[in-house]
Amino acid sequence: MASVGPYGVRPGHALITMVEPHPGHEYAYNRWYEDDHYIAGAMAMPWIYAGRRWVATRELRALRYPAESAVAQPVTTGCYLATYWITEGRYAEHMRWTVAINKRLNRDGRVHRARTHVFTSFQDHEATVYRDGAAGPRDHHALDHPYRGLVLQVVDARSAGERAELLEWLRARHLPARLKGSPAAMVTVFRPTPLPVDRMSYVEQVEGVDTRLTLLWFLQEDPRERWEASFTGLDETVAESGLGRTELVAPFVPTIPGTDTYVDQLR
Repeated sequence: MASVGPYGVRPGHALITMVEPHPGHEYAYNRWYEDDHYIAGAMAMPWIYAGRRWVATRELRALRYPAESAVAQPVTTGCYLATYWITEGRYAEHMRWTVAINKRLNRDGRVHRARTHVFTSFQDHEATVYRDGAAGPRDHHALDHPYRGLVLQVVDARSAGERAELLEWLRARHLPARLKGSPAAMVTVFRPTPLPVDRMSYVEQVEGVDTRLTLLWFLQEDPRERWEASFTGLDETVAESGLGRTELVAPFVPTIPGTDTYVDQLR
């Protein structure tokens, strides 16, 4: 597998998964995911080369909008977010491996059932926009660099035929303007791909494959420090463009590996 084919550093694809542990299972879920699944179910697989977990306390989830979201119902659902980079051109090979290993993990009883997948999909990289041009970490560093926060934004184009126009507006106009003076150093933009038919039964098929874009804003500050100035009104700006609708704007902070920090702040 390694002797031929692409092996660059660009994050050509991503796994982005937002999950809600069931009430009363928050500690058990956190320890299972971090101690076992993050490694055996993701990082140990071929072509995943970076990963990071993020958490949204009840205070952070209270900042989310819009209230009527096509992604999360209610919009405060989804305490944990995990993001992974996959080597460009290796998506198909990775998917064969991930389906096989997850079937094995299920057979071996190494899957925590008391959780709901709110927003889980593999996605293809479309663009990265930097605040400071050539200065600073690149997108392939984003999950290793000690960013202090992340904002997940999900946008739907009005139609499949208009997604390319929405992407170009985001890349060329909206994001460069919004990043000026922002605590965000970069924004990566992805589009979702369908999950395989032999996926795990507890993971819903991806919605919005033809219309949706997923934006990850990587922050050098805690998102609460300048939330009002930097991250409110993103839905209004997209709506004013006439190109789409924002379905979710959700702030997170990084988890602290090996600890249960923030678990007591989820409910």
